[in-house]
Amino acid sequence: MPEPMPLVRGTLDVLVLKTLSWGPMHSFEIIGWLEQRSGGRLNIDDSALLQAFHRMEERGLVTSAWGYTPNNRRARYYRMTAKGRAHLDAETAKLAAYVDTLQAILTATSI
Repeated sequence: MPEPMPLVRGTLDVLVLKTLSWGPMHSFEIIGWLEQRSGGRLNIDDSALLQAFHRMEERGLVTSAWGYTPNNRRARYYRMTAKGRAHLDAETAKLAAYVDTLQAILTATSI
């Protein structure tokens, strides 16, 4: 199993919004999707995720409602709002530019 990587500060909200771009999900689905897509490198803490949901609901980036999982368990489902989509798009562009900058520096072959 790969060594876990800590989340870069400020990225959890963007990662959750990206996950919700596929449609409404409950917290365990989100954690599972992020862990699977990261190859097991990201371990999302339940309490950090709940804090992120609270923060994003207050900012109008997500909404939530109670529902039932496929195996008939009650769960809170989260859905990205239009404001959340705009935030995701803006933050994704910023993160991509940051990664490009780091890549340019780290792959430099001369001064």
